[in-house]
Amino acid sequence: PPPPPPPPPPRWDRYLPVQLVPQLEQLEQLEAAGARRHRPRSCPALSLRSGLHSKIHERSLSPWRYRIDVDENRYPRKLAFAECLCGGCVDAKSGRETTSLNSVAIHQTMLPCPLPALPGRFELEVAYIQVPVGCTCVLPRTVR
Repeated sequence: PPPPPPPPPPRWDRYLPVQLVPQLEQLEQLEAAGARRHRPRSCPALSLRSGLHSKIHERSLSPWRYRIDVDENRYPRKLAFAECLCGGCVDAKSGRETTSLNSVAIHQTMLPCPLPALPGRFELEVAYIQVPVGCTCVLPRTVR
């Protein structure tokens, strides 16, 4: 029997790390033009009122922000990487950070296409990458 057909190429537009890049680039342009900064860089205090209209990554008890990771040697070259904003987690009652829990990144495994180092020369190297897509709260590891 003939060999099975090759799998279809990945639909990159289905991956959140690819979908978010245009939005993040637009935010960066607004920030560069002097618009108000929308992306916190430290652990925020949460408010129940403001949280009702916020996005998931902003109202999470382990909030995160996104940054664009650029690698000229892969396709897609730009991916959105999540970065946890807190070392601990936000207490649901007080809205403040507590260290009784830890924030950790959640990763999605992706297989980007490596781009050739030399024009006209293609070598396929299978190299999965772990893309941080969000954060969650976990119990801290205990020291034994």
